[in-house]
Amino acid sequence: MESIQLQGKIFLTGNIKVVTGLHVGGDSDNLDIGGVDNPVIRDLLTKEPYIPGSSFRGKMRGLLDRHFDRPINKGRDVKIHECQDPAAYNQCSVCQVFGVAPSARNLRGETMPTRLIVRDTFLTDHSRKELEEAETDSLFTEVKWEVTIDRITSAANPRPIERVPAGTTFGPFQLIYGIYTRNTVSSSQVKEELDLFDIVFTGMALLEDDYLGGSGSRGSGRITFQKLGMTFKPRTHYEKKGTQSVPIALNTDIETLRNIGYKQKILDALGLQ
Repeated sequence: MESIQLQGKIFLTGNIKVVTGLHVGGDSDNLDIGGVDNPVIRDLLTKEPYIPGSSFRGKMRGLLDRHFDRPINKGRDVKIHECQDPAAYNQCSVCQVFGVAPSARNLRGETMPTRLIVRDTFLTDHSRKELEEAETDSLFTEVKWEVTIDRITSAANPRPIERVPAGTTFGPFQLIYGIYTRNTVSSSQVKEELDLFDIVFTGMALLEDDYLGGSGSRGSGRITFQKLGMTFKPRTHYEKKGTQSVPIALNTDIETLRNIGYKQKILDALGLQ
């Protein structure tokens, strides 16, 4: 019987700086009279805005689908790409890293576990303090008025959109990538897993030149990644008390991480060549 074994996890961390106002939409079902009809998502207890892991992850996946020319072949209201058979899956780095839905019957028993986990990201202490002291339109946020112009009558229809102000920093974010092997542990399998991880950097670079959240074509949502760090935890970290994680990089950028030789450091940590 075939087995799948976890060999370790890569932890990629850093901050997300908001360059232009950020709008990641929240629940607008319970609005006060005169309130903003496009609120940002907030933590239920603290009322602070945050970046959901699903928004971060979903945007990266969508950009990578287009970058690698993946066919949009699933969904009704929301169209996405998802491989439908083992041959396509084995050639698709996006589906291998981000995963496929359990409902994909033709792939049952043929796929590896979803490799990439993306956590929710909250305000840094510094930005929280700055926003508490700032004279913002609402708690931690600003209100941007956008105007839709009727193409026939030229009538204006103003619409308020809530945004996290430019200059705000969220962090640390956390991306966790699982390294898996089938049946036996080999350096070739681990190298293939590490080659797949490269698209995470591609997705982050694409996102910096695109936008996160809504209203991106109208100026919102430009972000940049700062103070990136990488750590590796081999499987022994979870088995033996006191086994250390392997530091790879600290306080750097995407391009440096790409070229820092992290693959060899992970192979060395696993005792592989």
